[in-house]
Amino acid sequence: MQIIKRIGITLVWIAGLVFLFAGINNNDPYLVPLRGTGNLLLVLASVAAVVVLVRRGFWRGRGWMGRLLTVLWCLPPVAVLAAHGTFEFRKHRVLQTEPALARSLGQHFIVGYTSFDEVARLAEKGLIAGVYVTRHNVAGRTAEALKAEIAALQARRRSAGLPPLIVAADQEGGIVSHLAPPLTRLPALATLADLAPEQQRAKAEAFGRIHGQELASLGVNHNFAPVLDLRPDTARNRLDFNTLIGQRAISDDPAKVAAIASAYIHGLESAGVQATVKHFPGLGRVRADTHHFSADLDTPLGELEATDWRPFREVLSASNARLMVGHVAVDAVDPERPASHSKAVIDGLIRKQWSYQGIVMTDDLVMGAIYQHDVCTAVVEALNAGVDLLLVAYDGAQFYRLFACASDAAGRNALDSAILHDSETRLRRGLIVD
Repeated sequence: MQIIKRIGITLVWIAGLVFLFAGINNNDPYLVPLRGTGNLLLVLASVAAVVVLVRRGFWRGRGWMGRLLTVLWCLPPVAVLAAHGTFEFRKHRVLQTEPALARSLGQHFIVGYTSFDEVARLAEKGLIAGVYVTRHNVAGRTAEALKAEIAALQARRRSAGLPPLIVAADQEGGIVSHLAPPLTRLPALATLADLAPEQQRAKAEAFGRIHGQELASLGVNHNFAPVLDLRPDTARNRLDFNTLIGQRAISDDPAKVAAIASAYIHGLESAGVQATVKHFPGLGRVRADTHHFSADLDTPLGELEATDWRPFREVLSASNARLMVGHVAVDAVDPERPASHSKAVIDGLIRKQWSYQGIVMTDDLVMGAIYQHDVCTAVVEALNAGVDLLLVAYDGAQFYRLFACASDAAGRNALDSAILHDSETRLRRGLIVD
């Protein structure tokens, strides 16, 4: 009986520490499911635990260990309150940003959202360049409802005298069809890889045209597709839990990837929707999932240029596609930081060696490979490297933290004004689509 009681008390200690950890890290993207009702339940459970401990004599009759355990269970609600206060203070600071600075920095951010009123306020103030719509924006809703919401956002934007919003989505086909339903769920482009070349191109262009027309009908003007990563050897990607690039990559043949992707982009662009190719420098050889872990490419540059990077160069040179850069370090170029915020990769390789002067954007900065490290440094380095757009997709609430990082850097003159000027020129030249 004593053993059972000791095990029970040990579990109460562990649970208290878990609750405290959740409270302290309440703003972390991994704890998004706790927000709202989850936080209320956490606080109520903590209060209930304190009441039970006091009634069972832990405060008065169990010595200092009993009091310490009771205090431990008092802390999670305090931690939740402190985390919420930190978030609200940061949000207030961002919303009070001086208008010129808000528009200067805001043109670099695309955010996911759950609250129309909140994102409309960001749009009106020029604090963001665009929004990202995904599954939770269409869940239980009709296409007409989403279309009306996007139109309302654009109307708010126009009334503030600002350029139209970028409205972006992930509608690749296959397992990444975030707006289907209500849109059509098309097969992945990988299903075309075994067709004859002429059939490949015709089908891929048709897929692009369908996606483009349906997205444009909602008011979506950017599609984060197609994927240009080469299909990986599955034995190398055992830690690919969320990206699932093996199911999304078109082929392991660079020529097929380039041909199918180019045709798809042509169809997409014919409907007035911009394509964004991803995820440079390629995820096919990466052993870890950047949603959670740091990752690197240790392949020689010559081999990457001849294989993994061939589709990127061919497609970018033959289309108006944008380029999404992932959170993978290229050891031969910059082993110290992911490509998404590496000046050696963005400015040195992509801009100078490849002569690509189109729009470059990051993959989601809320992913573990970036967020669980020094995300503030990543934001500043990305802007100073010549990245044009910073994506905050999975947890749009992190925008306030990331914008504050950029704003603080601007305040201490840590942003490269020449690089930002060049980026603004690129954005004005070709980014905004009405």
